[in-house]
Amino acid sequence: MSGTGRRIFNFLVHAGTVHRWSGRARGAATAKLYLLRAYRQKARELRYHLDEVVHIADNRLALPRIGSDALYRPRGTDWSWRPQLWRGSLGERGRSSVPNKAEVGNELTIFHDCSASEMTYRQIRNRREADLAPYGLRVDVLRFEGSFLSLVLDLPEEACEGLTRRHIFRLNTIVEVEKPIEIFARLNVKHGPNTETLLQELSLDQNDVTVEFDLGYSELNEKRIERLWLDLILEGPEMNQVTFRDATICRYPRAEI
Repeated sequence: MSGTGRRIFNFLVHAGTVHRWSGRARGAATAKLYLLRAYRQKARELRYHLDEVVHIADNRLALPRIGSDALYRPRGTDWSWRPQLWRGSLGERGRSSVPNKAEVGNELTIFHDCSASEMTYRQIRNRREADLAPYGLRVDVLRFEGSFLSLVLDLPEEACEGLTRRHIFRLNTIVEVEKPIEIFARLNVKHGPNTETLLQELSLDQNDVTVEFDLGYSELNEKRIERLWLDLILEGPEMNQVTFRDATICRYPRAEI
């Protein structure tokens, strides 16, 4: 049977099944009892499988779509980005005893100075109704004897194109922590031999966090911009679990006054 023929056959079978059960539903009030008992048994068997299909479909269809670039963009945004880690599945979904300079996908690197790492990370699938990103990153830290832990995101080359001191970068992230912790975001712009840095603390009073970096406060040489990267710095991460459900960055010009 051809593909078209099979689809027609399946449609006719489904239409017949719907018609048959709709007729039984209409006649249930007057059907003979022995028939009603048979209908009830068959209906219960069908309902079990139908409910299972509906339950699984609702869960899967409610998930953020893999590869989704849905994100909030302020008015005037001329560049925006969600890193691959939060968009699609990584080849290596997790790691224990994370070494210094461990690469997580192609765009994020974990830096620390622990001599003996008691740290793990794993990519998780977001399943909450509020999530726009399909995936998240969870970092678990047990004992931490180092002086710094930083997650470094390398921004793509497009973030440098047409960049001026009039621009503002905006970081949106959703952060969940097991216990209170200080997290800082630092935007770095390399221009010639110099690097401009702008630092902001993430306010964790709520999960959805936004910070802005105004390049107007920098000494940026617009003609020599080479690359940008963003540090997410975790202060005192010992015995904590930190989950970044999403991370997006956008760029837009400051309004003229």
